[in-house]
Amino acid sequence: MNGLEFSNELARQHAPLVQKAGAVAAALGEQGSIRLRDVREPQTVSSSAACVTLERAGQRGEKAMIRREANARRFHITYHDPASETSLAALIACTTQPGSPIAAGPESLSVLALAERLANSDIPVLINGPTGTGKEVLSRFIHERSPRRNGPFVAVNCAAMPEAMLEAMLFGHIKGAFTGATQSAEGFFRAAHGGTLLLDEIAEMPIGLQAKLLRALQEGEVVPIGATQPIKVDVRILAAANRDLPTEVAEGRFRADLYYRLNVFPLALCPLRERPEDIAPLAFALMLRHTPQGQDVPWISEAALTMLRMHGWPGNVRELENVMRRALLLADAKDQASGGEIRPEHIHFDRAARLVAADAPAFADFASQAPSDDAAPASVTRLANIVQISEARVIAETLAACGGNRVAAARQLGISERTLRYRLASYREAGLATGTNFSQGISAGGRR
Repeated sequence: MNGLEFSNELARQHAPLVQKAGAVAAALGEQGSIRLRDVREPQTVSSSAACVTLERAGQRGEKAMIRREANARRFHITYHDPASETSLAALIACTTQPGSPIAAGPESLSVLALAERLANSDIPVLINGPTGTGKEVLSRFIHERSPRRNGPFVAVNCAAMPEAMLEAMLFGHIKGAFTGATQSAEGFFRAAHGGTLLLDEIAEMPIGLQAKLLRALQEGEVVPIGATQPIKVDVRILAAANRDLPTEVAEGRFRADLYYRLNVFPLALCPLRERPEDIAPLAFALMLRHTPQGQDVPWISEAALTMLRMHGWPGNVRELENVMRRALLLADAKDQASGGEIRPEHIHFDRAARLVAADAPAFADFASQAPSDDAAPASVTRLANIVQISEARVIAETLAACGGNRVAAARQLGISERTLRYRLASYREAGLATGTNFSQGISAGGRR
């Protein structure tokens, strides 16, 4: 997200939306600036500058929407409620540079603030987190905030390369070094000279190659295959892993000396299910990415965002991207019915059909508690309700089994206590109540 520039009049007209967005921008530091203006203010910035125009929908019945102007960095946001999470999410998405991290929750913002401080040093950073949580995006963020920003950023996926070729691709080779080497190649280390090299999926690197990598890191030089003289390289190393490296070390699959060389400063990215505040701005950003140029970007309804927040996201941000691309396609196909808005009937999760097929008969007793949506077809509304109610029932049963102890229930469910609190609040807003312990968990936050 960028530093925001706006007038006092705009801050007054669009409070508290602008204050909240400004607080997020301040937490991330400066990445350049973007101008916010009210629709009634004169345009005072050049047509090539980044700018977001804000307009509150009035009595004329304007629909909430995002319009992208001719310049890819200029947007017009029409919204209804300046205090809603939806409006804030749309503004965060529009004021964040493409490819930059998106964050709104305090944990995610603290990771980015720490990454910004690390960017000014040259120490190795080890980024841990499940697949699809944005480790490469965070690595690029560190590179672009560092003194090496004008140098190359080279990302190497150690799991995607054939083991026999990985050494040559990392360190290079000379002509004739092996069969098929008809010309020399510099390798990724030399390609990243003066910049940053990301070693992604580092846990997949063969144990025999790890010793050569360690030497390259310690000496700051590489020896291409077939060569006899080392070549100096100036590279900042970032590494990423989706497996627990201490466990890999203990089981002999990863060298302890290499681990300690890489783990100078560890950063951890949480699964998306534990970052509920990030889901809405990420969803809007993905809509911006995949809406064709020249078309208005559909607004995401509060009901659709509730479905997104309640999902478990086993595929993390990559799964969210799939869901939003499906929603964009379905909303476009039903444009007259949807009014240019993403609604619950447009949200389809990868495993929703399987969950309904397995569990639907057990939910008859919850039917009277299901929230209604007159605008959605009955079958689609029932699908959305079943997904919500199925999760609520599992949580209710787990809370009951744990005697209402929220910490124990979260541990048994495999989620954080904070995520459990968030979902309990969501069920309260949706009008779901499934037993004494569940109701107590909603009203009192559960027992610790």
